[in-house]
Amino acid sequence: MIFKNRLTAAKKLAKALLKYKGQNAVIYALPRGGVILGVELAKQLQAPLDLIIPRKIGHPYSSEYALCALAEHGSLVCNEAEKAGVDKHWFALELKKEQEEVKRRRKVYLSAKPRLKATNKIAIIVDDGVATGLTMKAAILDVRKQEPKKIVVAVPVISKQTTSDLEVDEVVALEKPILFRGSIGAYYQEFEQVNDNEVVKLLANL
Repeated sequence: MIFKNRLTAAKKLAKALLKYKGQNAVIYALPRGGVILGVELAKQLQAPLDLIIPRKIGHPYSSEYALCALAEHGSLVCNEAEKAGVDKHWFALELKKEQEEVKRRRKVYLSAKPRLKATNKIAIIVDDGVATGLTMKAAILDVRKQEPKKIVVAVPVISKQTTSDLEVDEVVALEKPILFRGSIGAYYQEFEQVNDNEVVKLLANL
């Protein structure tokens, strides 16, 4: 399945999640692309929306190849074999840089808005797709600390292998390819970069 764009994917995903409408759910979107889906799901399911902001730490020789993913409250998920092969000082600097970026994004996107708690609620974590799953795993760890009643990962596309690696109550996905195409963007006709200003506008319209 190829999606026209993130909004089209969000509308289809909302239909697959209708059972959670009115069920004391909180939606957590991963910026930036996941916010487009999160806003649409919040409207369709009539649920409050917040952000979970994980950040990938890329390999020094290939930034797109993830060594680790960091979430807001310190959760860190790593490919330990790859992490062991990089310079410790370099990694510490990268970790600090991404921690600062997480703080910056929270401030820019949500200003002084209080965070929504998932305690005893259904937490629905949303993104525009999942490839290796490192950033999603970091997000899951952050949400789990709040002791939700249930954790649901909702994405348009996720590889079948990664689905089985996620320790959650349910994965709702429209496409679960056995042979993943290598990037999430390969499953969209339109997959433009989403900038900070777009995220702020999307959240302001809720």
